[in-house]
Amino acid sequence: MMRFVTSRSPHPGQPEPPRPVVLEAVLERVTYANEDTGYTVARVATERTGNDLLTVVGALLGAQVGESLKLTGRWRSHPKYGKQFEVDSYSTVLPATIQGIRRYLGSGMIKGIGPVMADRMVGHFGTDILRVIEEEPQRLVEVPGLGPKRTKRIGEAWEEQKAIKEVMVFLQGVGVSTSLAVRIYKQYGDRSVETVQKEPYRLAADVWGIGFKTADTIAQAVGIPHDSPERIKAGLQYTLSEGADDGHCFLPEPNLVTAAEKILGVGRELIVPALDELARDEGVVREPIPGPGEDAATIPAVYLVPFHRAERSVARGLRELLDAKQDRLAAFADVDWDKALPWLKKRTGQALAPEQEEAVKLALTSRVAVLTGGPGCGKSFTVRSVVELAAAKKARIVLVAPTGRAAKRLAELTGHEAATVHRLLQLQPGGDAKYDQDNPLDADLVVVDESSMVDLILMNKLVKAVPRGAHLLLVGDVDQLPSVGAGEVLADLLGAEVIPRVRLTKIFRQAQQSGIVVNAHRVNTGEHPHTRGYPDFFLFPCDEQEEAAELTVDVVANRIPRKFGLDPRRDVQVLAPMHRGVAGAGALNAQLQEALTPHRDDRPERRYGGRVFRVGDKVTQLRNNYDKGEAGVFNGTVGVVTAVSLEDQSLTVLTDEDESIDYAFDELDELAHAYAITIHRSQGSEYPAVVIPLTTGAWMMLRRNLLYTGITRAKKLVVLVGSRRALAAAVRTAGAGRRHTALAHRLNHP
Repeated sequence: MMRFVTSRSPHPGQPEPPRPVVLEAVLERVTYANEDTGYTVARVATERTGNDLLTVVGALLGAQVGESLKLTGRWRSHPKYGKQFEVDSYSTVLPATIQGIRRYLGSGMIKGIGPVMADRMVGHFGTDILRVIEEEPQRLVEVPGLGPKRTKRIGEAWEEQKAIKEVMVFLQGVGVSTSLAVRIYKQYGDRSVETVQKEPYRLAADVWGIGFKTADTIAQAVGIPHDSPERIKAGLQYTLSEGADDGHCFLPEPNLVTAAEKILGVGRELIVPALDELARDEGVVREPIPGPGEDAATIPAVYLVPFHRAERSVARGLRELLDAKQDRLAAFADVDWDKALPWLKKRTGQALAPEQEEAVKLALTSRVAVLTGGPGCGKSFTVRSVVELAAAKKARIVLVAPTGRAAKRLAELTGHEAATVHRLLQLQPGGDAKYDQDNPLDADLVVVDESSMVDLILMNKLVKAVPRGAHLLLVGDVDQLPSVGAGEVLADLLGAEVIPRVRLTKIFRQAQQSGIVVNAHRVNTGEHPHTRGYPDFFLFPCDEQEEAAELTVDVVANRIPRKFGLDPRRDVQVLAPMHRGVAGAGALNAQLQEALTPHRDDRPERRYGGRVFRVGDKVTQLRNNYDKGEAGVFNGTVGVVTAVSLEDQSLTVLTDEDESIDYAFDELDELAHAYAITIHRSQGSEYPAVVIPLTTGAWMMLRRNLLYTGITRAKKLVVLVGSRRALAAAVRTAGAGRRHTALAHRLNHP
């Protein structure tokens, strides 16, 4: 199966490069792989070199340890690393030697065969084993320990590998990577080549991991014209989805057309008619939306259909909750607060501040209410008080949060069970919820914590499930980053006059002793944090990005464990402003993995693309997968790798919600390492210690609400690592402008 790379031409005046040669070798180890560029450094064995491994460099992403490769390229002499083979392209070949076959079969390439069974199979059949698997798989029962059931599984896995490789030969000829080729095959099976040739833009909708750009590259390779209406309509929908990835529920039509022109490389004279056709076919929704301000002009908004439906549905659902005739907490309409509040103080051992009293009364007498405020202002105690009073009246209470960590914290705070939104609603394969307007939750009071990170689509599912007459209390810090998904629901609710709300502003005396709390509020108001004088807030200054990355790893792996006794994997979380860059989450993950979970010869590991997964790795889920686990596993779920089985071609993760989830090796693009994550991905979670690298390399991302969100994720300790200039920029720079949403308008003008 060939992997193709772009050929390189010498600059004028430079000598012609050496002629390509072919090297046949077994891939023994990958020492470095860059997922973005595909550049890989690996060690290989050849018949001539035996145990002395050679270094090969180039585009090798997709090749697996144990595979026999036919490499095409050139020998080079590197000034630091010596003789290397530079790969232009490669194909996989079946190994021919006993050692090569044993390594190949034992590498986890074929499901059902691990290293021990590979030894037995090769010991019994010798070099004939691959022919036996191919032509006489029923004979595998001759091998001790291989029964009919396992033999059948091995035969089926071999046939599937063959079919996938045949498809890959075609797909890689049109620029599709190995991992995506497997996904395409699993989606379309024998129709893979036909679908890619005739309907390449379908891939962007049907296959996770393929967006418009990949589909467009494939479309051009199979001859779809640059100006075809099919391409332009797909590009318009892609532009809107890119807008949704940036948080927008819609794009103003002029913005959409301008962005699409850049992406598609065609003029508006082709784009506007395609947009008209999309709207007629209900591929998008056009709607005039009033602009911000009383005298603002109307915005010609263009929505992807799911976001338009969700925005209208959330507004309608919240209005219905507010206007419901029945009240499931009617007892609080005429409660004697002069008796209830002293009873509550006796119960909790602490009196409510006036702002908190107002919030408690509002939550229990209004069917929809919002409670917001910064750290140390008493949101948690207010929520606990609301729950205590509701429980005293025998109310059915449902507590929910966006993440597993936040749900656990809410349960500990209140003494009542709490769940994630996804688990509460029991989302089914395809994303439909078990609980909705036709089958609502059995609840009198629904409390949603960390609601700043609930996006529009998820809020729609949640609001539908709240029974009319129940009370909905949304709790969150509106000054944090808005949700990763489209919308800024909490800010929109606070911008809608019809939604009752209380904002807590007073920092309690005890919280004033915390550097985390004090500095979070200082950053939020544009003041520089105090980096000395607090036992829980530190700055390690350094200007160079490489130095900041090294220092971050040292702080996590050595300094914090030594000084504070915290576990570097369980208790410490690196939160980076961005994924890319020397001090970004991607590069830091590789360094932290080597520091905390290094390679060991006695432990199996599995490489997927630019990542290698080992037992003990901290990982995070990258997409919603409704087919995994008891009730799905969702984007942002964090866990630890507890097992890697080469024989079963699977990896097991124990999530923060204490559920074991199995991943087949070809599903590993759903996982990424989580020693370091972006601040955006940390929303809704809380960690004992947070380390934040701040460098000028992340200049475009350095914003006040980003830093504020990072600081407020920490319970016990914050360590900033990096340049004072970058820190000053983050404090000085206000957050990005508002997102394009119309929820507040729809609430105010039903």
